[in-house]
Amino acid sequence: MKKCPPKKDLTLGLFIVAAGVFILLGKLGVFGFLGRTLWPLLLLLPGLLLHVLYFGRRFSATILIPAGILTVYGLLFLICSFWGWDLMRSLWPLLILGIGVGLYEYYAFETPRPGAALPMAVGLILLSAVIFIFTWLEAGAFYVIALVLIAAGIWLIYGRNRRRGSKWSRGW
Repeated sequence: MKKCPPKKDLTLGLFIVAAGVFILLGKLGVFGFLGRTLWPLLLLLPGLLLHVLYFGRRFSATILIPAGILTVYGLLFLICSFWGWDLMRSLWPLLILGIGVGLYEYYAFETPRPGAALPMAVGLILLSAVIFIFTWLEAGAFYVIALVLIAAGIWLIYGRNRRRGSKWSRGW
C-alpha cells in the first residue's frame, strides 16, 4: 500500500508546480500576448456589468450612459486588437457612436424620459454614421458600392419579373 504524502507537502508541491508553470508561461510570452490582445475586456466587461446591474434593478438608468460607452469602446478596441489597429483609421467614428448609444439607452429606459437626451443621442449617432460613411468611401468603398448597385440593377431587371402574380409582371 502506498502512503499518501502529508497534506503540507502536497500543498507546497502544488504551489511549486503552479509557480513553475506560471514562470514558464511568462517566459514563453503567453501573458504578454494576453495582455496586448485582451486588454479591451477591461472596458467591455465593466460595461456589460453595468448593464446587468441596471437590468437587475440595482442602479438607476443614469448608469446606462457609461455602460453603453464602455461596451461600444470595448467592442471597438477588441476588434482592433484582433484584426489590427489600422482598422481604427476607418472605425474611429464608433467612438462618437459609443456616446450616442449610452445617451440613447439612458433615454429609452429612464422614466420620465429626459427631453434633451434623445436629440443629443440621435445627433451623435447620425454624426457617427455620416463620418463613418465618408471615411468608408475614402477607403475605397466605391468598389463595394458599385458592386451593390450592379447587383441591385440586375435584381430589378431579372429578379422582380420572375415573381408570379405581381403587379410588375402583369404590366401594370
